[in-house]
Amino acid sequence: MTEAKPSTKGLPGGIEPSRLSPDTLAVWAGEGESLVQGATQVPVVYSAAYGYADVDEWLDVATGRVPGHIYTRNTNPTVSAFEEKLRILEGAQAATSFSTGMAAVSGTLFALLSPGDRLVSVKDSYGGTNRIFLEFLPRFGIEAELCETTDHEQIESAVAKGCTLLYLETPTNPTLKVVDIARLAAAGHAAGATVVVDNTFATPINQNPLALGADIALHSATKYLGGHADVLGGAICGAPDLVQKVYHYREITGAALDPMSAYLLIRSMKTLALRIGRQNASALRVAQWLESQPAVTVVNYPGLSSHPQHDIAARQMRGFGGMLSFSLEGGFEAVKRVLPRLKLAHRAANLGAVETIAGPPATTSHVECTPEERAAMGIPEGLIRYSVGIEDPDDLIADLEGALAAA
Repeated sequence: MTEAKPSTKGLPGGIEPSRLSPDTLAVWAGEGESLVQGATQVPVVYSAAYGYADVDEWLDVATGRVPGHIYTRNTNPTVSAFEEKLRILEGAQAATSFSTGMAAVSGTLFALLSPGDRLVSVKDSYGGTNRIFLEFLPRFGIEAELCETTDHEQIESAVAKGCTLLYLETPTNPTLKVVDIARLAAAGHAAGATVVVDNTFATPINQNPLALGADIALHSATKYLGGHADVLGGAICGAPDLVQKVYHYREITGAALDPMSAYLLIRSMKTLALRIGRQNASALRVAQWLESQPAVTVVNYPGLSSHPQHDIAARQMRGFGGMLSFSLEGGFEAVKRVLPRLKLAHRAANLGAVETIAGPPATTSHVECTPEERAAMGIPEGLIRYSVGIEDPDDLIADLEGALAAA
């Protein structure tokens, strides 16, 4: 687990992070103390354990009195460099990582909740997260109340009835709904709740939940942080006391990020700002074009002025992201006709990569749910989730135009 130090740990020459843009931080943050023997890149440290000749020094590290590494299930130099990079980008005091995004979600929930506690969240969160709310938490005597995602009054009312943890996702997967982080974080804190925000879709380039009042920002690092569809990982950032609780749960239960995955994430995050900037611009172009197509009934993208929460998104986001979704006239049968005709999109259960990826919630974000459960979450069977890559947007539009002819 990495924790903030007053000495601007992780930046060259002791530069204060506030003096640098996110574009620069994505390249340099977190790496300074990890470079060895003149190397310009963070090494991949493959060692299960770390040795100490002096027993007192070993004990100090093992008990956390001084920094260091004991066993890679706990901490690892390469993994710590990734955590530090993300910590600085999110403006957090501490960070810890996980083997997958869902390990980050489940580890955070089970570390911070106990039998008798009450969680409040939104109805159309990511499908795996939703299964934890509905299937796993009740087994442990933890109540989960799921509210209409964009009904802030309903969420505030549910929180006021008693809330241990308020879990938000914005924009949501796959309907791209947006919630007001600052408003709901204030409601959560008034009730004594810990506020967790899944920031996967936005990334720290477009949105910083901690600056808006959240206690924990959570990421599936597999998606935009990795950006190349070749690595799994998860992470959280926040206050040291909260992150320590989650870290302790993770170090004991064992869902640790491996060093090679951490290295790939570090390498990929150097281009995070470049990728997100391109994807922001291209997704808006594609979304605007889709709105004009007769075969498309709804386009979900926060950057559109027609989006119901566009004003909230414009207030709390610096960019609107590379994710969009759209519904087809003709439902799931239309989806089955259109998707195979896309030539510039992988049909796969992933998102956030440099290549465009498309698929329906039935096989991607909400494969764990029944059609009835998806309908209750406001996810139509005719929906296509479309993750815009870094290709030329004109080429993507031409590809979509050819495919939509089949709808």
